[in-house]
Amino acid sequence: MNTFTVELFNAFFYSLCCLTIYELFFYRQDSSRYQTQLARSEKEREELRVANLQSQFDVLKQQVNPHFLFNALNSLSALISEDPHQAEIFVDKLSGVYRYILRANSEPLTTLAAELDFIDAYFHLLQTRHGAGLSLSLTIDPARNNCRLPPLTLQLLVENAVKHNVVSPKRPLTIQIRTDETGQLLVANNRQPKTTRALSNGVGLSNIVAKYQILNFPPPIIEETPGRFAVRLSLLACAELPAEGHANRADNSPGG
Repeated sequence: MNTFTVELFNAFFYSLCCLTIYELFFYRQDSSRYQTQLARSEKEREELRVANLQSQFDVLKQQVNPHFLFNALNSLSALISEDPHQAEIFVDKLSGVYRYILRANSEPLTTLAAELDFIDAYFHLLQTRHGAGLSLSLTIDPARNNCRLPPLTLQLLVENAVKHNVVSPKRPLTIQIRTDETGQLLVANNRQPKTTRALSNGVGLSNIVAKYQILNFPPPIIEETPGRFAVRLSLLACAELPAEGHANRADNSPGG
């Protein structure tokens, strides 16, 4: 092999090496740039998804039955002349209910203890209207007080039970709220459906299912028989903190 051929081969080999290094360098740069752009796009898509879900959640949280306030004011009007002291208590409970509702609109989750305190006030208003036709039983493990759930979940279930069932002293409606051995929350009532279909504004069970779905939590479990309706809910993010609130009461009828 002559000198010219050797030099030509060396030049070709050198050029090939340079080209390979060049391509590898810019391929890595392009690949890195592509990965960065892909990550940015994924992040933007996730931020849009979260913003959309948050918007849906905000709408759901504000869906409180408008007929409730109308009925509450009617009950208050009757109490003012019949029992001014009870009317004063009723106003305090009503104020507490709407204070909680306003605060709940800014929080995706609340503690079980806070929900039960709210239900104490909310149920007082319902029982003022329905009297002996309505009762509430609470059996809550105090260790679950600091577990979390979407705000107004219990209100929607209690409202749903009252709205769709007969409530009268002759046919009393009993609502049970308790924690079971697995730590889940069970809300149940005896079934005695109204003969006429109740007016609905879209809140209730479907609202709760949507909340759990939006928050990416295990969905509620519905248990229904001819004589009983129950919803089993997962409690979330249980903090190891001292128990407090009304949750340590068992078999009570708040507001009675």
